[in-house]
Amino acid sequence: MTPLEIIGLLSLIYFGIRLAFKATKCAYRVCIKGPLRSDILTKQKGRWAVVTGATDGIGKSYANSLAAMGMNVVLISRDIKKLNQCAGDIEARHNVQTKVIATDFTKDNEIYDDIESALEQLEIGVLVNNVGISYSYPEVFLDLPDKQKFFTAIIRANVMSVTKMCEIVMPGMVNRRSGVVINISSASALLPSPMLTVYAATKRYVEKFSDELRTEYEKEGLVVQTVLPGFVATKMAKIRKSTWLAPSPDRFVQSALKKVGVVDHTTGYFPHTLFVKTINGIHSICPALANYMVMNSLGKVRARALASLKKKAAAEEQS
Repeated sequence: MTPLEIIGLLSLIYFGIRLAFKATKCAYRVCIKGPLRSDILTKQKGRWAVVTGATDGIGKSYANSLAAMGMNVVLISRDIKKLNQCAGDIEARHNVQTKVIATDFTKDNEIYDDIESALEQLEIGVLVNNVGISYSYPEVFLDLPDKQKFFTAIIRANVMSVTKMCEIVMPGMVNRRSGVVINISSASALLPSPMLTVYAATKRYVEKFSDELRTEYEKEGLVVQTVLPGFVATKMAKIRKSTWLAPSPDRFVQSALKKVGVVDHTTGYFPHTLFVKTINGIHSICPALANYMVMNSLGKVRARALASLKKKAAAEEQS
């Protein structure tokens, strides 16, 4: 064999072994680990679940899904009217207890004293850190409207909320050696995300924070899962109609919950995994092309948003 043929053969063997390993790992997760861990949420010693950002979208679906499993649910969000409505619906549908905490996660750290007091007597088995804010529309960093106020708000809602809620809830989990923490990040943490720079950076923090928490506390009996969804049909994403690539919150959460205790790090939804792998595959071959594709796509969204704002402003001037 020539040296080139030897290199080709070794490369073929290497990639064949890698493919076989990944296929075996996937089969183990689906066929063995998945069924064994299917009841991981209901087996937690704490009978309460805490969900932040619980009145809309993904958070609301997590709250309902956990209640359907028989867990009592603490709903934390900003709007007390919506909180009470969601709590009433959950109690009527699932025959569980609920508790509501009205708070604005964009405010300073004093809010966490009230949250800690409200949760103090509860045995919490599941924490879902879902609350977060994003851009009103894609925009380059220096042109973001009301930058200083926005920077403070997004860091408080996306970074401090996850950190402080874990600080409040995890000590009880560690004492009981039982608990599940689900931190909602975003696929933007994994992908080129120009024009969503600050948002993507905050979600990258959630990913890194979760990964290291998992390493620190898995021996204490805690499960820490990072969920990095792509587009979901929610108000925050400004997607009204669900599609295969942008599922409804209920469909997304049903898929994501099946992966708790099975995988530590997931998009939660197979089409989102395909999307991430496709973009990152392009990026690994030609970073400039991947960046251009994202920038071009988000640039069109930005242009439509600015045109809409301009039209709205003109209409207000005429009225």
